[in-house]
Amino acid sequence: MGIFRKVAIGAVVFFVIVGAGLFYLAQGQTAELNIDEVTGTDPILAEPSAENFPTVKIAQPVGWEEGDAPVGAAGFVTNRFAEGLDHPRVLYALPNGDVLVTLTRAPARPSDSDDQGIFDSVYNWVADLLFAQAGAAGASANELVLLRDADADGVAEVKEVLLNADDGLDSPSGISWNDGILYVANHNALLAFDYELGADAASGEARKLMDLPGGGGHWMRNIEVNPDGDRIYIAVGSVSNIGEQGMAVEEGRAMIWEYNLEDGSARPFAAGLRNPNGLDFSPWSGELWTTVNERDMLGSDLVPDYLTNVPVGSQYGWPWLYYKNNVDRRVKTRMPNFHVEYTRYPEFAMGPHVAALGLVFTVEGHRMGDEFASGAFVARHGSWNRKPPSGYDVVYVAFDERGNPQGKAVPVLTGFLNEDGSTKGRPTWVEWANDGSLLVSDDTAGIIWRTLVPDSETGAGIARVTGEPLSPQRELVDPRAQFEEEFLREQAAEEAGN
Repeated sequence: MGIFRKVAIGAVVFFVIVGAGLFYLAQGQTAELNIDEVTGTDPILAEPSAENFPTVKIAQPVGWEEGDAPVGAAGFVTNRFAEGLDHPRVLYALPNGDVLVTLTRAPARPSDSDDQGIFDSVYNWVADLLFAQAGAAGASANELVLLRDADADGVAEVKEVLLNADDGLDSPSGISWNDGILYVANHNALLAFDYELGADAASGEARKLMDLPGGGGHWMRNIEVNPDGDRIYIAVGSVSNIGEQGMAVEEGRAMIWEYNLEDGSARPFAAGLRNPNGLDFSPWSGELWTTVNERDMLGSDLVPDYLTNVPVGSQYGWPWLYYKNNVDRRVKTRMPNFHVEYTRYPEFAMGPHVAALGLVFTVEGHRMGDEFASGAFVARHGSWNRKPPSGYDVVYVAFDERGNPQGKAVPVLTGFLNEDGSTKGRPTWVEWANDGSLLVSDDTAGIIWRTLVPDSETGAGIARVTGEPLSPQRELVDPRAQFEEEFLREQAAEEAGN
C-alpha cells in the first residue's frame, strides 16, 4: 500500500471519528422536567449540568400558508393586521391609533470586515449558520414603518416608511412617543425626532440623547417612557452568556438605564439582568416590570427566563448568580462582596430558553374576555437550545388584586411550532391596538397578527392599589413580620366589616 493511500485512509478515519464525536456532542441534553414545572412563582430549579457543547435544536421557519393563522384560546379570533414586512420586531401604538413597527436585524459585527483569529472566524461562521437556520440572518432593513387601519376593519391599509437608515436608524428596536417627540433606540444610541400624530413623516433631523453600548450578542434596546413623561427607560442586554469575554466588555450592559428627559442625565436603574427585553409599568403599583432572558448551557431545564419588577437599584445577580442564590460556578471573574445579599428573586419564571420578549399589562378597553382581564401578556419567541423546544407562543400571566403574579402561564396564541420541529413563525412583540385587540409581531414570517374575543365587552382596566404608608420604624424589626402584621390587620378589618 502506497504512502499516499495510507495518508488518505488515515485522514478519512480521522474525520469519521471527529464527525462522530461532534455528532454525539451535538445531541445535547434532553429536558427531564416539563415546561410547567419550570414556570410560575416557585419553579423547580434542576441541578446544573454544564454543557461543553450547547444543545442545539433549531426550528427552521417554513412560513404560513395562505389563510392559515395561529390558534387562539377559546373564543379568540385572529387575523393578519399587516404582512409582507422584513423581519418586524418591536410594535408601538400611538395615541391616535397608528401603529409603528421596527424592521430590523442585528448589526454587522466589526469582525465581519476586520482581521480576526481562527477561533473568531469559526465561532462567527457557526453563529451565522444558526442565525440563517432560525430565519434571523441577513442585513437589517433599518426601517420604522407606520401602519394605519383607516377604516377600522382590523387590517392596516396604510404601510409607509416613516424613518430609515438615511434618518440615522441603525438596527433600531425600541419605540416610544410623548408630547410631540418620537423616541427610537438604535443598538448603540437613543434618538429623538419631532413627530406630530397623524403625520406621514418626522420633521427635522435625529437628535442623539445618549450613547448606548453597541452591538454585542444581545443588541435589541427596548425603551419605555414613564407615565409622568419625564423619564425614559432603556433595556440593554449583555454581550456574552456569562461574562466569558471578561467584564470590561460588559460595562453599561445587562441592565436597565434611566434617562432624565428634563435635564439629560442618565443613571443605571437596575442591574444583573442578562438580557432584559419587554418593558411596561404595572397598573397596580406604577412600578416598572421587564422580561429577561437568562443564561444558556446549563442544560435544557436551566435557567428559566423570567418576568419581574425592577425597583430602582435592584440587582438580579448576572453573571455570578441566578434566582438569587444559585451560584454559576462557570464564571471566572470574582463575585462582588455581598452580591448574594443584594440579589433579588425574580417574581415569575417564564420557562427555560423560551426567549421571553414583548410584554404588556391588561389595559382599559381590552377585548380579551374576563379570563384575561387582570394580568400580563408575554411573547415567547422560542428556544434554539432546548430539547424539546419551548416557547413559540403568546401566553398570559394572571395577577392577583394586589398586583402579584400567580399560577402558571396560560397559552393565548399557539400553533407557531409544527410537529416536525419546523416553525411557521416566531412571536416577538405584543402591543394593544386602539380597538382593544392584541397585536403580535411575527418576525420570521413578516406578519403582524391581531387577536381578540370579538363578542366580549370592553374591559374596565385595572384599578390602582392605594393605601396608607407604613409608619416610620423606631426599632429594628423583621420587615417580613411587619408586612404580615399589616396584612392580618387589614384582613381582620375586612372580616369585621362583613
